[in-house]
Amino acid sequence: MSVKRLLLTTTLSLVGVIVIISLFTTWFTVDESEQSVVITFGKAGEPILESGLHFKLPWPMQKVEILSKETFSLQFGYKQTADGEIESFDNETKMITGDENIVLTDLVVQWKITDPAKYLFNAEAPREILLDATSASIRSVIGSSLIDEALTSGKADIEAQTRELLATLIEKYDIGISILGVKLQDVELPNAEVRSAFTAVTDARETKNTKTNEAKKYQNQRESEAIGEIAAIASNAEGQRTARIQQATGDVAVFNKLYAEYQDNKEITRQRLVIETLESVLPNAQLYIMNDSGETVKYLPLQQPAAAVVPPVTTEQGDDN
Repeated sequence: MSVKRLLLTTTLSLVGVIVIISLFTTWFTVDESEQSVVITFGKAGEPILESGLHFKLPWPMQKVEILSKETFSLQFGYKQTADGEIESFDNETKMITGDENIVLTDLVVQWKITDPAKYLFNAEAPREILLDATSASIRSVIGSSLIDEALTSGKADIEAQTRELLATLIEKYDIGISILGVKLQDVELPNAEVRSAFTAVTDARETKNTKTNEAKKYQNQRESEAIGEIAAIASNAEGQRTARIQQATGDVAVFNKLYAEYQDNKEITRQRLVIETLESVLPNAQLYIMNDSGETVKYLPLQQPAAAVVPPVTTEQGDDN
């Protein structure tokens, strides 16, 4: 009788344990920053992306794997310790450029899990695969780049090419990962002497670019000034041309008037022109009035005082009186 009771007690205990396990393994919660996949007898179902309470069959028939939706960072070539210090791995980052120079290249890869089932079952260690693919991608790009590009202006192109190549490799591996971005941290030469020499070359190149820009600026300034001077000369010439045309037009008009007067009174006009010409040619000459016999009429005040204006005098020429 005691044996039966023992068996009954054992059976009830097992049933109780099964019930308890069933109660605690038939439901699970998914946070907003998480995603999950239910595994039924080793086979993954559709991923569960909605947050909240979810139910499944009790273990061991079904189990759930919960993964993060966050963006992960893969640090290639260095590691940041808990106290904030940076630990570098030069053997991992030492690479040869296309012009056979050695550089140390550190970078960060931003990635996230986009397919939980593939991430869990298509590869045993997807993070290690990502690390190896990153190494292969950056080495391939650096190997086809010049050292000047890697250390100066070509970093953006190297990042873009590395991201494209890495995304292509991860897509082929089909491990449920998506590449979001690649950011170069440091690209430097392996020792201080080489770094110093290359820095000098870089400084010289920057100085050359600065001088070239200054020369172009001076050239543009001088060209602008020359264009302004040309415009001023052209404007001045046009003004002189217009003035001379107007002067010639006026001279022609004066001549036409003189010619008309000459046609009417030839002798008077001829004498007038002679007098005006003499006044113009000999502005300081003194005037004398002669009589018919060629003698000077001395009793007339021929020269006008400088400060007085003498009214015109009409003189009749005759004999000596």
